Amino acid sequence: MTDATPETVANTYFDALGRGDFPTVMAQFSDSVVWHQPGSNRFSGTHTGLEGVGALLGGMTETSEGTFALFVTGPAMVNGELVAVPVRFSGHRADAAMDMAGIDLLTVRDGKIVEVHLFSEDAASEDAFWGQGTISEQD
Repeated sequence: MTDATPETVANTYFDALGRGDFPTVMAQFSDSVVWHQPGSNRFSGTHTGLEGVGALLGGMTETSEGTFALFVTGPAMVNGELVAVPVRFSGHRADAAMDMAGIDLLTVRDGKIVEVHLFSEDAASEDAFWGQGTISEQD
């Protein structure tokens, strides 16, 4: 058990993500985290555990040629162990770009993120940016 509130954990996660501090990002997840990536692209689906989520984030960084960025655009909305955060995310590479709003919904239990659900304002554009294919750690 930890004294960290769901909002504190979410703030630590998003601050680290914004700085590109992936060790701190990964430290916010439970070992059995479940990540639900929307859409119909190479990253879509359910990713489980630290290894699966690490492969997902690494794949997004590689595919975006290191340009993927996510910024919090409003206050966290907390309801018990759920934290909904409005975000803006973007990425670009030689042949494609994306820039859109979304909502990240985190479930935080005992000081760790145990589940992530993402929502994007333009699924078709996000799918086009990420492209088709698969990543090996996807379940």
